[in-house]
Amino acid sequence: MVREFTLPDLGEGLTGAEVVRWMVEVGEVIAVDQPVVEVETAKAVVEVPCPYGGVVTARFGEVGEERAVGQPLVTVAVAPEPGTEVPQVAAPAETPAERPLVGYGVAEGGKGARRRRVGVVAATAAAPAPGAPAPVPVAAAPAAPAVVAVISPLVRRLAREHGIELAAVTGTGPDGLIMRADVERAIQAGQAPAATAPVVAAAHAGDEVIPLRGLRRTVAEKLTRSHHEIPAATCWVDADATELLAVRAQMNQGDAPKVSLLALLGRICVAALARYPELNASVDLDEQGRAVALRRHSAVHLGFAAQSDRGLVVPVVRDAQQLSTEQLGAELGRLTAAARAGSLTPAELTGGTFTLNNYGVFGVDGSTPIINHPEAAMLGIGRIVAKPWVHNGELTVRHVTQLSFTFDHRVCDGGTSGGFLRFVADCVERPGMLLRQL
Repeated sequence: MVREFTLPDLGEGLTGAEVVRWMVEVGEVIAVDQPVVEVETAKAVVEVPCPYGGVVTARFGEVGEERAVGQPLVTVAVAPEPGTEVPQVAAPAETPAERPLVGYGVAEGGKGARRRRVGVVAATAAAPAPGAPAPVPVAAAPAAPAVVAVISPLVRRLAREHGIELAAVTGTGPDGLIMRADVERAIQAGQAPAATAPVVAAAHAGDEVIPLRGLRRTVAEKLTRSHHEIPAATCWVDADATELLAVRAQMNQGDAPKVSLLALLGRICVAALARYPELNASVDLDEQGRAVALRRHSAVHLGFAAQSDRGLVVPVVRDAQQLSTEQLGAELGRLTAAARAGSLTPAELTGGTFTLNNYGVFGVDGSTPIINHPEAAMLGIGRIVAKPWVHNGELTVRHVTQLSFTFDHRVCDGGTSGGFLRFVADCVERPGMLLRQL
């Protein structure tokens, strides 16, 4: 019996993945739940285990090719259960449920989860074998209740890039769903008008063209949306971090786990958001993209910018308001190590409500960052450097940093943003203020 294993629902709104590395060969015997392929989603690089054990009879997708959720990955010849009668024609009425990837948190039940599973199918229609007769149309079954066919975002993007009007394309999928093969046929038929072709820069000899895929494409799309959708403003202030560094040195005496400067800054952010909860928020939009409500989040899911081999990622510390400074530091350290190793899961890269960006590690003093959509604000920390500073009425050398705060002007005005930033600066200069917030 040959079983087909398709790319499972990866959760977190992901609709596809790019093949990075095949881990099995055709003809190889595999065990149940053995990883068969490594794929790169818009969130992370993960290994995909197959729920069937047997002999791999086919692989689908070359390295670098993107597969949509629901498209086949491998077919496996499995032995039937002892005593099971093998039918002459295998025509199951429903595809067996696939096992979700471990740790992906696939949504359970509900109309939304089912609708998302149906909507992301974008499998290429199978072509008949060479020399095989064309399929004979059969009489249609009695009409079933109307079902809205949701076109995959991958198919929509393909049509948009080639100027294809989806309304003019006949879908061959279930319930008339327009599939990737339908759009590709329309492209080959020359339906795409030249005027709507993708705009590309003039080519020159020696140019290197690097496709935007996986994480880089997701980051590009997200930053573009943030820049177009959010009316952002930035304010900044210089702060004397000398006392903060001294307190950190005191905390790190002895054999206890070391507390990082990022952990202290994260603790300051959590305290500031407790005082200004309107900044731990996002904006709800209607179907026309108009702002209709402000959503204040009850928990602080603290994101922080981290550099990895795949580019910039923003891991998220869940429920940061419930963690001690030491616990917050441990979680920041764990996520940073996972980012460098490329082992962050999609769940660890989504759901943030506020982002801390320590660009000072790159030797930069200031920045006006783009807000991490759909959040409402981001705090930036510049490098800490010795500068002449007036302290207690005297000119002396102190360790100074620049704090920048970018916020969604739909969420708050200058009074709130200025108050938040001033409170953060006061805690950096007088870290003893944090004791009032613990």
